[in-house]
Amino acid sequence: MAQVMEFKLPDLGEGLTEAEIVRWLVAVGDVVAVDQPVVEVETAKAMVEVPCPYGGVVTARFGEEGTELPVGAPLITVAVGAGAGDAAAVAGAGAEPEASGSGNVLVGYGTDHSRPARRRRVRPGSAAPAPTPATAPLPAAAAPAAPVAAPAPAAAAAAGAAPAALVTGPVPVISPLVRKLARDHGIDLRALRGSGPEGLILRADVEAAVKAPAPAPAPVPAAAAAVAAAGERIPLKGLRGAVADKLSRSRREIPDATCWVDADATELMAARAAMNAAGGPKVSVLALLARICTAALARYPELNSTVDLAANEIVRLPAVHLGFAAQTERGLVVPVVRDAHGRSAESLTAEFARMTELARTGRLAPSDLTGGTFTLNNYGVFGVDGSTPIINHPEAAMLGVGRIVPKPWVHQGELAVRQVVQLSLTFDHRVCDGGAAGGFLRYVADCVESPAVLLRSL
Repeated sequence: MAQVMEFKLPDLGEGLTEAEIVRWLVAVGDVVAVDQPVVEVETAKAMVEVPCPYGGVVTARFGEEGTELPVGAPLITVAVGAGAGDAAAVAGAGAEPEASGSGNVLVGYGTDHSRPARRRRVRPGSAAPAPTPATAPLPAAAAPAAPVAAPAPAAAAAAGAAPAALVTGPVPVISPLVRKLARDHGIDLRALRGSGPEGLILRADVEAAVKAPAPAPAPVPAAAAAVAAAGERIPLKGLRGAVADKLSRSRREIPDATCWVDADATELMAARAAMNAAGGPKVSVLALLARICTAALARYPELNSTVDLAANEIVRLPAVHLGFAAQTERGLVVPVVRDAHGRSAESLTAEFARMTELARTGRLAPSDLTGGTFTLNNYGVFGVDGSTPIINHPEAAMLGVGRIVPKPWVHQGELAVRQVVQLSLTFDHRVCDGGAAGGFLRYVADCVESPAVLLRSL
């Protein structure tokens, strides 16, 4: 006898309380293996594929793509054990996990041995039909604030009944074949009125809906047209919402200031070319700048700090966890390289490349985006020279690097064409004054102009 397990949205860590369904990776009726990813969700920090700790047949999905669910809300139900294929038609017969499950795949979920398992009994002949992907009920916390009116279904008219409002409860379907037929043809089972006993939807009902002519598009109301003409509205949620909250908080709490300087990077570029020509792994410009930053922070530790408002104290941090800005299709993210102060230029290059690839493919873990103490922002890749970036709260400073381009420059008393870069430092004026900020920036510029200066601190 198959047993239906309910899998809930797990705790994804880092204090996250909700996630948005981006893409379902399985459909109702699919067979899933233990620890197989079943849904891709977007949190305020990262895109995460959520694996299911049970193996069996998916009997229901909860929530449409684009829906936000709180942690602990149902995601899917899975029929496990003998007869799982028959149990795919039963969604209401949920049961607490009795099987061993997969263990702690993500933070906060896995097999719970702290309480005895309970089975929900179902009386013979009263098995509740399974919710379809479109009709699985949402938890109260994730339900939309107001129902959206649905167009009158033409499928109901094709089945010989007057159009009715969409079904809000379980859809009366027993056969998985009927569900698959409807899914393959894009038929919304909520819009059908079954011809079977007690409104049961039969295969003939779905086939009639498939043959029915498509309804003519309803005219757009004047009010809706006016709203559409006013502009597109994009929800400020997920990663974009988290970035907006963080930047707003930074502006509210941090009295920031910015100073900048132009530097001749010709010698730095020549040194990099010589290092790469010597063989071995290539070293990136970003890695050299990061190595310069960690040396500068060792001289000016006040810029590797944070402000504890509750205690009214400045906390100087012992390690440099260096964040770097990376532009992705999902927006700007700031992965963090741990213990950057103890890494070589080669190690930093490899770590930057690894985390950049994870960022581009949306596979950064939430822990990869938190805990930074200083940020390096290379906006020169966008073809710009300068910027006044917003500090990545709760850090105390950010170094911005513009593009490195040939410019006229006075070198050794003569006008020459040199590789020039603009460096800018935005800092929290509570942790230091202009003297320390200027000293930090000047040291960075000196190392860029003469990399030999860096050898003193290695």
